[in-house]
Amino acid sequence: MNINKSRLQEHFEIISQYGKLGETGLCRPALSSIEKEAFSVVTGWMKEAGMTVRIDHCGNLIGRLEGKNPEGPILMIGSHLDSQPYGGRFDGTSGVLAGVEVAMTFKEQGIIPEVPIEVVSFCDEESWRFRKGLFGSRGIAGKLEPGELERKDKDGITRRQALIDFGCDPDKVEECAYAPGSIGAFLELHIEQGPYLEEKDRPVGIVTGIAGPLWLTVELQGFAGHAGSVPMNLRKDALLGASKMIGEINRIVRQVEGIPTVATVGSIRVFPDAPNSIPEKAEFTIDLRDIDLKRRNDFEQKIRTMIGEVADEFNLAAEIKEDTKLEPVECADWIQEIMVEESESMGLDSPKMMSGPFHDAMVMASLCDIGMIFVRCKDGISHNPNEFASFDDLAIGTELLYKTARRVTSKLNSLIRS
Repeated sequence: MNINKSRLQEHFEIISQYGKLGETGLCRPALSSIEKEAFSVVTGWMKEAGMTVRIDHCGNLIGRLEGKNPEGPILMIGSHLDSQPYGGRFDGTSGVLAGVEVAMTFKEQGIIPEVPIEVVSFCDEESWRFRKGLFGSRGIAGKLEPGELERKDKDGITRRQALIDFGCDPDKVEECAYAPGSIGAFLELHIEQGPYLEEKDRPVGIVTGIAGPLWLTVELQGFAGHAGSVPMNLRKDALLGASKMIGEINRIVRQVEGIPTVATVGSIRVFPDAPNSIPEKAEFTIDLRDIDLKRRNDFEQKIRTMIGEVADEFNLAAEIKEDTKLEPVECADWIQEIMVEESESMGLDSPKMMSGPFHDAMVMASLCDIGMIFVRCKDGISHNPNEFASFDDLAIGTELLYKTARRVTSKLNSLIRS
């Protein structure tokens, strides 16, 4: 291998201590003090690789390795260091550390890339803290929306305040956007977060496209009352209405067998949240994903119609808010071809596959061609402390990333000349 497997493993073991949860878990919230500490450690490794390093005003950690043509289109490589609140050590972190290892390998091989390479840890990919994620990549793409800085976490802290506490200036987030054409391609390595590669007994896979996520928040308004005195037929129980809606969402999406559409209700809030009071308010999230945009839109409409009907049935007022809405994207054919060729040169038979989870690559596709490498993870488990990928597989994926990066930088340079 060109990359240094033992160094890559050491970096994983070190960074896994920042936000460690139990023996194998991780809780490293976006824009938290513990993520800032992790950034400091990774900054040191980036500098060892000969990179100049900065944190932009969106909270992105960016290391830059200059190329022979410093004005050429950038090859950006990255993922994220923030984790789920009850997450694992490999989600996101794998892509950042693999990118750093690629830069270190370029330096050790004495290779100056044809165009600049930037390795990025994007801010708040995971989305759970402020209920609207991919913040850093959307900042780089110039796709932030009005009101985002005022979104609050569960403790009432706004994203604006979190950025300030992180050392950023939220009034300058627009300056984070890259000029059109300045990024030539984007590569991301990530654990699969599913069982396909393990079933196929393959260490890595080549991603062909990413399913588009739609995130909604449903707010129901009923009327509070004494649990012991209000007759059942006179109640306006917001939680009862929510429970029926949640069951109906599951039924609607499962009506057609064999399709990849998925829907999840992962968060519920109730007010006044007392055992002897009828729930006056209920709020829950919907995560709806599909690679087929038309099919996703059809399911969305069915779910919206159902929510209105159930709200009427239980005498509730219902409001549906859209948090995130991204269209499915495809990975560039020419990057996939490079990955296939380099995979074969390594003696691998890497299957092509879709991604159900979304990634920063999805946003970057609005700026440039993208490519993704998946690494096998045990039992397909992710967003869980039991998440695991072997260091052998991670090294193989990182080697493929390095070989791909070398060819992509040459391709980008040749495009300039032509």
